[in-house]
Amino acid sequence: MSNILVFDSGVGGISVVREIKQLLPSVSIDYLFDNLYYPYGELDEVTLIQRTIAVIDCVAIEHKPQLIVIACNSASTTALPALRAKFDIPIVGVVPAIKPASKLSNSKVIGLLATQGTITRDYVEQLKINHASDCDLVNVGSNELVAMAEALYRGGKISQQRLLDICQPIFEQADVMILGCTHFPLLMECINQIKPPSLVIIDSGLAIAQRVKTLLDARVVKTKAPNDFLNHRALYTKSINDKSLIAALFSEGFNETTLITLPRG
Repeated sequence: MSNILVFDSGVGGISVVREIKQLLPSVSIDYLFDNLYYPYGELDEVTLIQRTIAVIDCVAIEHKPQLIVIACNSASTTALPALRAKFDIPIVGVVPAIKPASKLSNSKVIGLLATQGTITRDYVEQLKINHASDCDLVNVGSNELVAMAEALYRGGKISQQRLLDICQPIFEQADVMILGCTHFPLLMECINQIKPPSLVIIDSGLAIAQRVKTLLDARVVKTKAPNDFLNHRALYTKSINDKSLIAALFSEGFNETTLITLPRG
């Protein structure tokens, strides 16, 4: 039976976990979120790369995943080359869905809703040049939306008016909006209540799951014995005192939650 590691700084990667579980129900998933350094969108690039490598290395040594998913746009657009140089197993990153958005757009105006860190990366501009040169790209960067998604996942309430204010530049100009942060699909229900009816919203979750399916050994995935136990674990780097978060994680199907302590040095 296959096991994979999905990584983010917060709970945003849960949106990717859901897609993977839907497509690959016989795969065990360790979900690692580095809540001690959350949010990654506010880290400088050097710190982000060093921290990502350190945390994943600590967990990979013990849990030995067959594949790693970097379910964090900030980490993916910054640390993927360093991660792939470090680890000898497949690593799947998150790419803002600029290419499919350009194909879906009739107006040739597409919007990218992401964190401030993501929209300023050269990587995003290169994606536009390579895959959407015929489109105008409306960039909206908001770290506040990450906090809103975290709060909503824990059962809290968010301001629909504030959500509208943040998304309005895209709503007014584009006919396709890209969710360029894995946290943002957690806000989908709220966004659907305020978006223009004709606006199409896309994210990378399903594409990531499909890539994972391609890379995993199909024979391993398909030969799950009836008594095999799916051990979905939630791993984190800072103690959680929030009972609502623990409850939300167990509701996703995680069997256990574990604090990970990195070695000193």
